Amino acid sequence: MSELRALLTTEGLELLDALGPITQAGEVAAAVSRLRAAGHSPDLVSAVVGQARLRTRAAPKFGEFSARMLFTRAGLEQATRLGVAARHAQRLRSAGITRIADLGCGIGGDSLAFAGAGLDVVAVDADEVTAAIAAYNLAPFGSEVRHATAQEWLAEQERSGRVGADAVWLDPARRTAGHSETRRVSADDYSPPLDWTFDLAARMPAGIKLGPAHDRDGLPQDAEAQWVSADGSVVELVVWTGVLARDGVRRAALVIRGDRSFELTAGADAHDAETRELGAYLHEPDGAVIRARLIGDVARSLEAGMLDERIAYLTSDAALTSPFVQSFYVRETMPANPKAISAVLKANDVGTLEIKKRGMDVDPAAFRKKLSLRGDQSATLILTRIGDRRLAILADRVAAAA
Repeated sequence: MSELRALLTTEGLELLDALGPITQAGEVAAAVSRLRAAGHSPDLVSAVVGQARLRTRAAPKFGEFSARMLFTRAGLEQATRLGVAARHAQRLRSAGITRIADLGCGIGGDSLAFAGAGLDVVAVDADEVTAAIAAYNLAPFGSEVRHATAQEWLAEQERSGRVGADAVWLDPARRTAGHSETRRVSADDYSPPLDWTFDLAARMPAGIKLGPAHDRDGLPQDAEAQWVSADGSVVELVVWTGVLARDGVRRAALVIRGDRSFELTAGADAHDAETRELGAYLHEPDGAVIRARLIGDVARSLEAGMLDERIAYLTSDAALTSPFVQSFYVRETMPANPKAISAVLKANDVGTLEIKKRGMDVDPAAFRKKLSLRGDQSATLILTRIGDRRLAILADRVAAAA
């Protein structure tokens, strides 16, 4: 708190802007020494240098906006990428929403996109430091920022006889350190409690941002569940309710690549496609498609089959162009043991190898050490199962759809 107080002064903010970006760890010590020699206090120097580093790290999420924003480490990690948040803002506008309450706003990443899209925003966060940072980040838009819990804000609104928002956006804080795409996340991992959150979402239009690995069985049955991937990484699950949920859509996979987006929607989980023998191409569905359980729909639309009914790989004899899959041209197959694989790598002059695996309990980094890699060529090694057979596939990436 002392560092934040030192930073949120005319001197602190001017010093931060004058310092500019710190792009390498080695620049930190030099910056600290220079500022301390100029007579600035330890708290101010620590705050300014720390913010300069965070601004550099924030650039992939916030682009040019990061150069004038303030961050906390945890807030930056959990913040929605601006390109993703902008698409959420567009959904709000398309549904006729004009005023949104961002309950659990963090550093204000989502609110920034909402305000930038012309929505009136009230941003609420339970942490005093985080609320102060959100207020600074949203100051250019004049958005209202409150230091309160989501429950306190709602209770205050209800006591006044009305809720001053057309819809709510909720990003419940995860009680665990960080969140992953693979660990199942349950209702007990969130604050405010998901029972309270889902009850509110049943009473007014809402968008609820959850970890992409959230337990599917705990989602509201009448809501739209949309998994979002950005540049190959599944970044979130959003549960939409009320007028923000699209008619007939209960499952959606939104795939964002650069400034373009593609979406697959369905009224329910898709039935798996038929299995078939490995063809000339193997296709890996985007993670959002896998999370949304829409693999079968993708397979049928591309006239591909499942490699195995338990494994999320598709196959076909024809090359495919689709934003929903990454395709690989199959060179050779072999048993998934290091000796057999090394022989094939040597014969193909492979020295640079990408290793992917699905359906096999293998650590790719440890497995790589068992292989002979001495050639000049590059390739992808895919370790998987077909039935009870452990299979290695040497393949080449096919350029993704433009």
